[in-house]
Amino acid sequence: MKRRTFLARSAATTAVLAAPRIAGAQGRSVLKIIPEGDLAILDPVFTTATVARNHGYAVFDTLYGQDDTYVIQPQMVEGHVVENDGKQWTLTLRDGLVFHDGEPVRGRDCVASIKRFAARDAFGQALMAATDELSAPDDRTIRFRLNKPFPLLPNALGKTGTPMPCIMPERLANTDPNRQVTEMVGSGPFRFVTSERVPGSRVVYEKFDKYVPRKDGPATFTAGPKVAHFDRVEWHVIPDSSTAVNALVNGEVDWVQNPATDLLDVIGKNPRLATQPDVIGGIAVMRFNCLLPPFDNPALRRALLGAVDQAEFMTAAMGTDPSLWKDGVGLFTPGTPLASTAGLEPLLGKRELNRVKAEIAASGYKGEKIVMLGAVDYPATNGLALVGSDLFKKLGLNIDYQPVDWGTTIQRRANRGPTDKGGWNIFYTYLTGTNNFDPAANLGLRANGDKAWFGWPNNPRIEALRGAWFDARDLAEQKRICEELQVEFMRAPAHLPLGCNYGPTAFNKAITGVRMGFPQFYTVRRA
Repeated sequence: MKRRTFLARSAATTAVLAAPRIAGAQGRSVLKIIPEGDLAILDPVFTTATVARNHGYAVFDTLYGQDDTYVIQPQMVEGHVVENDGKQWTLTLRDGLVFHDGEPVRGRDCVASIKRFAARDAFGQALMAATDELSAPDDRTIRFRLNKPFPLLPNALGKTGTPMPCIMPERLANTDPNRQVTEMVGSGPFRFVTSERVPGSRVVYEKFDKYVPRKDGPATFTAGPKVAHFDRVEWHVIPDSSTAVNALVNGEVDWVQNPATDLLDVIGKNPRLATQPDVIGGIAVMRFNCLLPPFDNPALRRALLGAVDQAEFMTAAMGTDPSLWKDGVGLFTPGTPLASTAGLEPLLGKRELNRVKAEIAASGYKGEKIVMLGAVDYPATNGLALVGSDLFKKLGLNIDYQPVDWGTTIQRRANRGPTDKGGWNIFYTYLTGTNNFDPAANLGLRANGDKAWFGWPNNPRIEALRGAWFDARDLAEQKRICEELQVEFMRAPAHLPLGCNYGPTAFNKAITGVRMGFPQFYTVRRA
């Protein structure tokens, strides 16, 4: 099936649509960006939405960062000391850390923040399971007393996937993890301007003059000195990619985070514009609600593996340029040590829809309606949903495809109720590449029932293998366990992997210092 069957975008061959005028702040340096979507949820711990994570890295800071070689580096911490055969870690905060409300960052703020983060994050939960006591002996010290060595402690507190391990004031961090924090007080390079937020339209940040960057370390990815060169950062939410790119072409904005691939030719022909590839990528998934019929039936979920053509999904999402995507993808980011093809035989074999139909019938599917959510304002996600909807029709499934925006998807996917009460059976998304390097933070892998990511699968064997991975003695044993994990996952998949997306970002060449990965606004300056 051709991509343009689903995504007819005449702007790739003709003039793009007119963009609205975007006013600027007079007399101040302003960076204007069109983000991946609306910031529907502010709390980067409460949600796994990457747009909230991106927002979080402007407002908040983390104890550790990750450089562009994926090595964890100290960020808010000056350093740490490991004692007692790896069972005690003492972290010391840097001098000069201040929250946006003027209060200093204290050890007890960090303790409360870590506990709240860990209540919602898979990696954080593993860290706390190995922790007997987490305390703040004084204002600059954080101490972990462990019940077993946990050498990945800095990785958990510096992970770049979602949720974000941000540090917030104790009074906010004490908020129930199942409730959203809406007061945005961090210690990051930018302040969130609450009064100027217009949901669905605009988000504004202002430089925090009391932020003290690190004096050392590589200024890459989320690590090292974070120096704000702009007085003000404005997010302008423009869901239509043609309109967004036209705003970039006309100089109305400086940066478009996720231009539709159909429009990359338009950008490439403009000598004032540049693109930068995503070197990490994100794994596209068709996520099942394992609580509701018909996908509470593992046999039905397993049968659909044989219908998925990852190249078809990726072409619909990203176009025909092979540099923008990969197929043959499982649970782990392609090219990383733990990626393998173990258990992927149903995905890699020949597509035989008649055989899949027979397996669907044998699974006991009784024609139940399947509510499928498709985010129309994310071109790369919209393409996945349109291919999936068409595929389900070919398989004779009773599909109810509901095109919605991404903000609505984020809200509805948390609904565990029946479909006639706002619930769902399938949604599409991308699992952040850095989360998928290993089982520690892999959101889609967790299978601990009510505590799992949206879809809420329950598979004790998955959880046992994941626990064994943390205790593995070397990389060879880690690889063996991850192969077993992938085989078990494909036996009762909580989602279908659809390929890996490497969509580029686009910006005016007058902007320099754009870091790899997701948009971060420190280091960026106007030439």
